[in-house]
Amino acid sequence: MKKDHFEVLLEEMKGQFTLVLEGHDAIRHEFNEKLDALGEKVEINSFEIKALSNRIDKVEDKLGKVEDNLIKKIDAVAADLAAHRIATEPQCGYRQYEG
Repeated sequence: MKKDHFEVLLEEMKGQFTLVLEGHDAIRHEFNEKLDALGEKVEINSFEIKALSNRIDKVEDKLGKVEDNLIKKIDAVAADLAAHRIATEPQCGYRQYEG
């Protein structure tokens, strides 16, 4: 009787152990699926970040060129204004003090 009882307990323990192993396999499978999905999202985000970085670099280059052009134009307007002032001040009869 003890032997039969012991064999029943072993079979029950084996069944419980099998359930635990199946649960671990299911969890491992789900974990791997989530990890793969996360890896894909990381790759997509990395690609998008690189694309945005390239676009930002291009915009910065364009802004640098625009800034250079504006500086040249402002300098040209300042030079024209100075020349105009020099040309018109003697006609007005007064000279403005620039200190």
